Order: sequence, then structure tokens, then C-alpha cells
Amino acid sequence: MTDVLDKPDIENTTGTQILPVLPLKGTVVYPFLVVPLMIQHAEQTRLVDEALMRGSRIGLFLQKDPKMEDPGPDDLYEIGTAGNILKMLRFPDGTVRFLIQGLSRIRAKRFTSVSPHLMAEVEELPERVSDRVKLEALQRNLTERIKNLVDLAPYLNEEFHVSAINQDTPGKLTDFVASNLNISVDQKQEVLEILDVPKRMQFLYHAISKEIEVLELSQKIQAQAANELGKSQRDYILREQLKAIRKELGDHDEKSEIDEFERKIELADMPEQVEQAAYKELDRLAHMSPSSAEYTVSRTYLDWLVALPWHVSTTDVLDLRKAKKILDEDHYDLVKVKDRILEYLAVRKLKSDIKGPILCFIGPPGVGKTSLGKSIARAMGREFARVSLGGMRDEAEIRGHRRTYIGSLPGRIIQNLKRCGSNNPIIMLDEIDKLGNDFRGDPASALLEVLDPEQNDTFTDHYLDVPFDLSKVMFITTANWAEPIPHVLRDRMEMIQLPGYTDIEKLEIARRHLIPKQLDNHGLTKGLLSFKDSGIKMLIDGYTREAGLRNLERQIAAVSRKVARKVASGNKKKSTVDAEGIVKLLGPQRFTREVLSRSGKVGIVPGLAYTSVGGELLYIEATVMPGKGGMMLTGHLGDVMKESAQAALSFVRSHAKELGLTNDVFENKDIHIHVPSGATPKDGPSAGITMAVALASLFTGRPVKSCLAMTGEITLRGQLLPIGGLKEKLLAAVRLGVKMVIVPEENRKDTADVPPEIKKKVKFKYFTDVLPAVKFALDKPNGSGGKPELGCKDANKK
Repeated sequence: MTDVLDKPDIENTTGTQILPVLPLKGTVVYPFLVVPLMIQHAEQTRLVDEALMRGSRIGLFLQKDPKMEDPGPDDLYEIGTAGNILKMLRFPDGTVRFLIQGLSRIRAKRFTSVSPHLMAEVEELPERVSDRVKLEALQRNLTERIKNLVDLAPYLNEEFHVSAINQDTPGKLTDFVASNLNISVDQKQEVLEILDVPKRMQFLYHAISKEIEVLELSQKIQAQAANELGKSQRDYILREQLKAIRKELGDHDEKSEIDEFERKIELADMPEQVEQAAYKELDRLAHMSPSSAEYTVSRTYLDWLVALPWHVSTTDVLDLRKAKKILDEDHYDLVKVKDRILEYLAVRKLKSDIKGPILCFIGPPGVGKTSLGKSIARAMGREFARVSLGGMRDEAEIRGHRRTYIGSLPGRIIQNLKRCGSNNPIIMLDEIDKLGNDFRGDPASALLEVLDPEQNDTFTDHYLDVPFDLSKVMFITTANWAEPIPHVLRDRMEMIQLPGYTDIEKLEIARRHLIPKQLDNHGLTKGLLSFKDSGIKMLIDGYTREAGLRNLERQIAAVSRKVARKVASGNKKKSTVDAEGIVKLLGPQRFTREVLSRSGKVGIVPGLAYTSVGGELLYIEATVMPGKGGMMLTGHLGDVMKESAQAALSFVRSHAKELGLTNDVFENKDIHIHVPSGATPKDGPSAGITMAVALASLFTGRPVKSCLAMTGEITLRGQLLPIGGLKEKLLAAVRLGVKMVIVPEENRKDTADVPPEIKKKVKFKYFTDVLPAVKFALDKPNGSGGKPELGCKDANKK
């Protein structure tokens, strides 16, 4: 195609003419054929009007991209068809429909105009016939293939064949066939562009042959499907006839599936209500066709009923000495938990029909909550099953799906009872504090009946729709902390705290359990690898900072891998790992226990917090700037913690005189309180005393004593209220090198549970009122020349 001119050239040259051009989408118009067309665009409507004024002739060219709304000269194929408009109708919605008859093939030599519509100088393209004998042979073969196609294609009728053989020229025959054949638009355009008639016939002959092959294969596939369906119907009829013949003959030598289920129901020892439901379902099954969809549903339901352990129980091991020995072998310390299990066994020994307790182990990750459940099951001689509740959002996971749904199943509780094969296993519901809820229901609400000893003897699963007695099951739940657990659910459980481990406990657990386990996991023996106490302490102090034991076990595994590699390389010499050896194998230690990096600075105070992963040391920072008396709080703080900050500011302002401050010190000042680790959510009232000390330090210009941390809730009247999680907070304080802790007086009784090794490393300072605690926490001003009242080195001497 040539360049577009700015002005239309209306002069005709020899064998050429200028025609308005109508772009076509998905339609190819052939010469001598009448085709209906429809246009909607105003520009194309004006194009048709102009064509009518110029003699009803128009150029029809196919678009290369049918999605293009306003095609240009380069967007059209070069060869098209000249057409004559026979009839035109206008509709009220602006649509124009018209009949057009193709006249001849044309080529666009150049476009003379693009606005308001396309105009092009075109030349006619005559057809070429090279060999008349070959043309005659091709025409006969083509008409024969058309006859075969009409016999197979549902979209063609006999009239098409008659019209095809009555075409007076081979060229008209090819164009007529191409316009009705089921080929792509691109192939139809290719037919239009073939000027040599024999070549055009060969192209159509191959296209028709391919269409015949596709239609024959389609009919073959349909015939096979019909035969298979007929065979299934025939087999069903024969099976029904065989049943009728056996019934007439009274032939019962071969046990039917119904008889087998009846025998299983008798042996299952079901409760009366369940047995009635089973026989009722069995009667329905007997009257169903095996090919029915309901047959599989009823059969699966009966399979569940006969497989459940309705009255099958394991015998408890009631030897208290043996049970205590097993618990001590598997877990170090955890005295309270072990005592609770032994108490249950003692009562079970005296009263056999006692209902199973609902215990909830609460503690940071890695303290052994899940493994403790397995140990309890081994000590009692019961089966053990674990159900992970973390992220569960569907109530049907607990209560099951109703049988009306395809693929329905009982809930996790019933599934685990079937798997255990007894009605008194230990079922551990892990991570109960991480339950979710959405439009599918609330799993926590579904657990209310499961975890209530007074109600769970008639627990009804939606799938079974009959009650199952869960009172003999011993449920143990685990959680990292109690706050997210709904109160009504907490009320049904006996909460047992599993605090984090001290360094001495970690050392003993590593000796007894972790090191032997990892040696076995890595194919090592005591003759190839041994740990000195100094090496274990280095792992605890320098490479882990946690309440539990998971990271410690990972570090022991890392050491074991490096020694295993050396042994596998041929070095069979025993490796004895001490503190220096740990540093050589694992690199420089990652953690230090000093808290001096941010100590001795005004407005920065270390506070103790309790989180889902154990105790943590949080630095609360306060700063002041010119402003209008506002306060900004950052660090992803919860509502309770924000309110504690407001209470701390009110306390400091109301006791300004006692702290040696004047009232004008608060004027025209904005306060900003920030708690680092800003991406971690924080909440709770126990940081009240820490915020009060931070504000007092900020306004008095006195830093906080080094190696001192604190915890406690404050009131506006200056009282220091008790807090929870004291042991976990103290463990965190010891891990980070704190030497003295300010604690509310009412928490003095809780220090009875604190291990002696913590009491040796940390001194407690008890306060009932906030003001004495604030005055005690503040050191002498920087630059005053006085000696600090407390230091990390001499804190234990105080």
C-alpha cells in the first residue's frame, strides 16, 4: 500500500477507479455473492451514503485486527472485493443494514483520503486459468468432496450441494463454497487473495478434506459414548434380573453387603439410640440401587457408625510410681504439671467412673507443651491424638459437615476417635489461642460443648447426628497466652502455667534430652562428640535468647552437623566441645547480657513485659520539644498501654513539687513517648511505672540507675498495682543482665515460685506507692559529680 494523500484524487486512470472503503470485521465478501451487512458508526453511515451517490459501488476490505475501532490504511488487507449496494434500511437507533453484492476482486493501489472516511484508488484483479483439463478434474473432485461433507456436516443441507454444482464457472464455485465452509476468517481471506482458480480449488479441497476428518472423528467419539452408556444400562438391568433370580431361588450362599453391615452393627455394641439410627439407614440402603448417588452416601455413613469405638476403652496404667518414672524420664522439672497428672491417676484408681479433666497448658513456645501431652499418654497407657487449631476458621472442622453436602465428613474429634480405636484417648487441642472465625462459623463456640465435662457426654457431630460420649476423653489444650482465649472457654478449663526455663534448667535439659536426641539424629555417638558444660552455657548465653528450648536445640544440631561432616570425611577422633570450640564452630556469639548500651541516659527506661513468646525487656523512650502541651505515642501500642501513658503523665504533673519541678516546666511543651520494635504490637498496663519514671527522668534531667528494670501498673492516686507473668519477666531480666527490679508489694508472694538461681542474680525492691519507686529509680544528674547510686558491678552488694 502506498502513502495517503491529503486530498482525495478523483481522477480515474486506465483500469483503476476510486471507491469509498468500508472496513469489515470477521466477514469476507466474495464476488457474485449477496451478503447482508450492518454498520453503526456515523462515519461509516456517511460512507455508504456517499457510495450511493457515486453509483452504489464500494470497496470492502477485511481488518487485520477485528478489535480495532478506527482502522487506518495499514490495518486493512491489500486485496478486497468491489461491491454494489442493492438495498439499504435505516433503523431508529442509528443502525444501517444493507444488502451488498460482490462484483470483483480488487487491490488497493493507494489511499487517497482517510477523513471523514477511507477512500482508495483500486484496480480490478482478473482470475487466471492455466490448465483447462486440470481445472475440470479438480472441479469434479471438489464437487464429490462437497457431497461427502454435506452428508456429515449438520450445518449444511442438500440445497448447498445443489447450488454448488449449478455454479456456471469454476471461480464462482470456489467462492460459493468458501463463503459457506467452516474455516477461519484468515483462511477465507487467503481464498480471496488466490487469483489462480486451480490453486484456489486445491486449497479448498484440502480444507474440505480436513473438515470431513474432524466430523468423522466426532461421530466416532459420540458413537463410542453412546455404546458405553448402553452397556451401563444393560449391566444394570442384568444385575437386577440376577437379584430377582437369586431371590426366587432362595440362594443365600454368598453374603451380601447388607448382611455384612448387619453383622458389623451387632458387633459394634452401639448405644440403643445409635443402633436404631444404624438399622434405619441400613433399611434405606437395602432399597437403593448400587448405581444411585445416595447409595454411596448411606454406605459411607454406616462405615463411620460401625467403625467408631462406642464402648472400646484402653486400660489405664494406675501404677503411680511407674507413671511418675515415665514423666520424669521424658521431661525435666515441670513439677506442677506432673503432680496434677498423678493426682488424676490417684483419683481414677479410687473412683473408676471419674470424668476426664480439661487441662490447658499455657507458656511460651518451646517449653514442651505438645511433647508433654505425648508423655502423659505414655504414662497413662492411652492412645494420643493431636488436633492443630491454629488458623482454624470453619466450625465444621469441630462439629463435622451435614450429610447433605458432597464429600461431607465428621469433625476432627470424631475422626481422631476412630483413628485411636478407643473412647478414652488423650486428645491434644494445640494452639487454642490462635482460633479464628469468619462467615463459616466460630470454632471456639463449637468447642464449648466439647470442653465441658458436664455436657460432652452427649456430644453430637453434625455428620453422625447421634450423640457420642466424650466424657472419658482426656482433653489437653495448649496456648502461648490466655488473653485471646474467649472467657467462656477459659472457664471450662484448668489453666496450668508452664513458665520459661532458667539457665540451670536449660543446662540440665540439654544434658538429659537435647544432646542425646541430636546425636542420634545425626548418626553420632558419645565416643565421637561430647559437650562440656562451658560449651552448653556458651550456647545458652551467646547464641540463644528465648524462654523455651527450640533455638538451643537448633544450635546443638548445627554443632552436630559440623562434627558429622568431619567424621564422614574420615576423621574418627572424638570432638569435645567447650566454650572456645563453640565459637570456632558457630562463629562469634550473637547476644550479650549487658544492658549498658542504653543505660544512664535521660528519658530512657527499661521495663519488663510479658508476651506470647515469654518475658521481654522493653526500653521506653521519652523526649520533649516546643509545642502546645500535646502528647504523641508511637510503637504500635494498644489502647490500654496508651491509657497508662496518660495516667503516667498526669501523675508526674500532679507530683511535680515532690519531684523538684516547677509548674511552668510543662508549659508550651509537647511530649513524645516511643517504645522501640515499633512493628511489634504491645499492650497491657504493666508499663505504667516505666512510663512514669521515663517522664520523671525527662523533666528532672536525671537518668535511671544502670542495670535497673521495673514493672507495675499505676493509678492516678499513686498506687503501684500488681502484675502477672512475674517469673517470665524475671527470666528475661536475667537473660539481659538486669541486677535489680522494682516490683509491686502485692507481687511479693509470687516470688515464692521464682527459682533460687534467679533470686541470687536479681535483687527485688518492693513498693506500694509510685512516688518512692520513681525517686528510687532516678540516679544523680549527669555531670553533678556524684557517684552513681547503683551500678551493674556492685548491684549485688546492695
